[in-house]
Amino acid sequence: MIEIIKEHIKEVENFSAESKENSESFRIKYLGKKGILNELFKKFKDIDANERKIIGKEINILKSKVKKKVLEFQSEKKEEENKANEDLYKPGFPIEFGSEHPLNIVRKNIIGIFEKIGYCISEGPEIEDDWHNFTALNLPKHHPARDMQDTFFIKRDPDILLRTHTSSVQIRYMEKNSPPIKTISPGRVYRNEDISARSHCLFHQVEGLYIDRDVSFANLKHTIEYFCKSMFGKSQIRLRPSYFPFTEPSAEVDIYWGLKSETDYRITKGTGWLEIMGCGMVDPNVLNNCNIDSEKYSGFAFGMGIERIAMLMYQISDIRYFFQNDLRFLKQFSKIN
Repeated sequence: MIEIIKEHIKEVENFSAESKENSESFRIKYLGKKGILNELFKKFKDIDANERKIIGKEINILKSKVKKKVLEFQSEKKEEENKANEDLYKPGFPIEFGSEHPLNIVRKNIIGIFEKIGYCISEGPEIEDDWHNFTALNLPKHHPARDMQDTFFIKRDPDILLRTHTSSVQIRYMEKNSPPIKTISPGRVYRNEDISARSHCLFHQVEGLYIDRDVSFANLKHTIEYFCKSMFGKSQIRLRPSYFPFTEPSAEVDIYWGLKSETDYRITKGTGWLEIMGCGMVDPNVLNNCNIDSEKYSGFAFGMGIERIAMLMYQISDIRYFFQNDLRFLKQFSKIN
């Protein structure tokens, strides 16, 4: 019997719990009602009196070692539980916030600027018909100005196309609303152009329209000055005569950017001036096409590319950066706005 007890002592000394279930099985094996120690104590009564002292001592050694092991397991378990509880109060790992796309930042800024002076937002379909995209805008069939825009036509129906500008939204808005009209139309437009540092097949535009009685070119100029001051912090502009089929007179708008850095010299080609948008007084034919009396009402329209504005604001050299979804590029805007 003494040999059996010593084997158990060695087993206890060498035992290490790999899991909670493993340690609980060990406790039951030795300390349970039908455990080894209880069985040894039962047999201890039948042992000869001369051997009881030696065997009793070994059983007590085994018992103390088992209890010590069990206490170690229990203390380890408590430490684990305490650590788990402590973790509840520890600060978590910082969550990395995403960044807003620069085109969306610029779009929201532009919308916010015009909303402050009473402009509403109008939207329309990106798949458009010939009437709203061209004809109603004073570009009848075979008009040479249609060649100014390389259009994506839908082959099954030559009168259906991807809109080339958001002016089509303005036509739809004028058809459904009577003057006074004050709206901006942000959205995606499509041009069939070669991809280069300054061109792309998909663009984002914001176009504005104001129709009311006695609207003049001076109103247009003051509106653009307000926008430039709010958007860029600069209000020095110049208007250069231009041509758009749906406005007459028409103009290109330049803003004086300055020549404070090498970048300024590069993007302005040493002039200090940057082109930012096109504008003009709405052609009377366009008003008449939308059943608005051009004898009573007049108005102005303007349009700008969001990519163009974003490239100026953030000094971005290649328009393709906006569409490549490179995280290194996008993360730069996480602290902007």
